[in-house]
Parts: sequence; C-alpha cells; structure tokens
Amino acid sequence: MKALQNLFDSIKPNFEKGGKWEKFHTLYEGHRTIAFAPDLTTKAKGAQIKDATDLKRVMITVVIAMVPALIFGILNIGHQHFLAIGEEVTWIDKAIFGAISVLPVLIVSYAVGLLTEFTFCVIRNHPISEGYLVTGMLIALVMPPYIPLWQVALATIFAVVIGKEVFGGTGMNILNVAMTARAFLYFAYPAQISGDQVWTYLSDKTAVDGFSGATALAVAYNAGVEGVPASQALAEHNAAFGADFSFMNMFMGWIPGSIGETSTLMALIGAVILIYTGVASWKIIVSGFGGAYLMGVVMNLFAANEFMAMAPHLHLVMGGLAFGVVFMATDPVSAAQTETGKWVYGFLIGALTIIIRVTNPAYPEGIMLAVLLMNVFAPLIDYYVVKANKTRRLQRATV
Repeated sequence: MKALQNLFDSIKPNFEKGGKWEKFHTLYEGHRTIAFAPDLTTKAKGAQIKDATDLKRVMITVVIAMVPALIFGILNIGHQHFLAIGEEVTWIDKAIFGAISVLPVLIVSYAVGLLTEFTFCVIRNHPISEGYLVTGMLIALVMPPYIPLWQVALATIFAVVIGKEVFGGTGMNILNVAMTARAFLYFAYPAQISGDQVWTYLSDKTAVDGFSGATALAVAYNAGVEGVPASQALAEHNAAFGADFSFMNMFMGWIPGSIGETSTLMALIGAVILIYTGVASWKIIVSGFGGAYLMGVVMNLFAANEFMAMAPHLHLVMGGLAFGVVFMATDPVSAAQTETGKWVYGFLIGALTIIIRVTNPAYPEGIMLAVLLMNVFAPLIDYYVVKANKTRRLQRATV
C-alpha cells in the first residue's frame, strides 16, 4: 500500500491546478480515494462533526448485501441450463457455467457505466462519487442471464445519462437508475428481456422433450387466461416440465428469472444486512411486502380470473418483488424521505405491483413499473406528510 501511495503522490502535481492533466483531476482524485482517504482538511474554525459513515461505506454495504443474490444467481443460471438439457452435473460445473454467463454482463455494466460517469465528471469538473458501485451491480442483477451484451451497454448509458446525469448526478436523480435501464430494454427490445426463451441458455444443445423456460408468473398468468386455478397450473407445470414451482422452491429461488431476482431468501438476507447497518429503511421493506400481500387478498375478493384468485402468499415469492422491494424501493435518493411517507411509499409499491401483475396482459410482473411510478410520486408523498405535520403543529400552537 505504501508503494501505491507513493505512486499517487508522485503523479499528483500533474493533476493539480496548472498541471498538464489538470482537467482530469477528478479522475485522479476518484481513483486515489478508492484506496486512501482524501487528503482534504477543513479550513474553517469551529466545532467539527466526525462520522465514520460516508458515501463509500454506504455503497460498499449495499454491494455486500447483494453478494448473496449474485452468488445464488450464478448457481441458478447453471442449474436452469443443465435442467433444460437434462444433464446431471456437479454444483461446481453449474457454478462455472453460471459464472461464464453472468460475469460478462456484470463487467459490461460496470465498465460502460463508470466510463459514462467519468466522462461527465471530466466535462463538468465534478468529483467522482461511489454511487455507481451499487448501480452497476443492480443493473446486472435485473438482467436476463443471456441478454446481448451490447444491449446491456446501451441500457446502461441510457440509464446513467437520462436517469441520473441530466438531473445533476449522484444524489439528484428522481428515478432508480437500475430500474430505468431495465425499463429501457423492456420497451426498446422486449424480445430479449421477456418470453420463455431468455431465461435458459441452450447454445448448440437441444432442450429435453417438453421443456419450457416459462417463469412462474407466466404460468400463473396463462392459467388466468385459460380459466385454470393458478395453483393447479403451477403443479401441472411441475409434473410436465420438471420445473418445481412449489412455494418453498420459489422462496429458495431455483426457478427461471433474471440473474439476481429469483431468490426471496437471498433478498431477505440482504434486507437483514441493510437494516442492521441502518442503510435501508425497514419501514419501506415491511410496508412493501405488506402492501403486496393485502392487495393479493383484495384481488381474491374481487377475482375476475384465476390469476386474481391466486393465493396472496405466492405473489411474495414470484418474480422480482422481493428483490425490488429490498434493493430498489429502498434507494435513499429516489424513495420517500419522511418516516410516515416511507410507510405510504412502500405500501403503494407492493400494492401496485400486484395490480399490474394481474390486470396487465402485456406485463405480468409489475415491480419495475411500480417502483418507477412511485419514484415520481415520492416527493409528493413527502410534501403532504410535511404539510400535515405543519397543520397539526399550528393547531397546537398558542398565541
């Protein structure tokens, strides 16, 4: 570490004011602070508040919380592939195959996203922040495992520029950047991000007879169209195609889906880490799951098809609900900021997810649209919460 510090110190004059690479000072400082604390000191006199928590530590904590989902996703990708071709292999083989499939998506997400952010930092002479450490991981985890890499790059550029930089950069965006990337791909290239064929890679292999790569949500939705009880359709799919859509298997995550979203268990492990460290709001997470469950109950009461009549608890382990509620809805920038507002914000995300799932034939998922919609309404929620607090205080005030 001493040698690395000496290297940074030796080239520092080139990046300072008057140096030949002065305009790249933000890049130098950004890379230096990855390994070392900034050599900046406060000149003003007076009391100083010292806190061990900074943006870098917060972002690293979120990345650590997502690691279980990433590791599980790698294993599941390999598992789904070899299940499709009917081969029995070891978990090491599944992990190797999954890593070969997932790591390029992760590398492209980070490389393209960081290059885009660095470009804007140089142009605007803004310091580099650590915010993309989380965004880069999130973008990769919400992608199908075999999406074309050029589409990942294009979606990343769109999300960073349109979802973040046009609003001023880190801490200024009103939309979740990773969800913006997924939304871009869903509407621009729907064939590569939806349908039965995007979840299982066969290459030059042939799928076993009768195999289907359909997700649990797709099976449940089709059951509603055909008038078959969703639980029956899921059970029959298990028997016919070998894909286990039981509640426990969906909770564990051994089902087709995006890289990091299939396992509710891994999302909950991440939630524990985020709540314990104080990085994420437990109110948003609890109200998000609560809103989804209660809306599932409401849909049961007014069921017009079998998908609406599906048991509410199954919604909690299907699709990306758990991942979205834990890692997307809790984004401290785009989420509601008031304590009461967090309850409302999380509840509406969960409820809207179920409404979109069971009523929208074009998109039987919901969490993406629900999060983005509530990102837009989060400031309005906070406005009315603050207004209500002011009204109550004024009523208590004495003259």
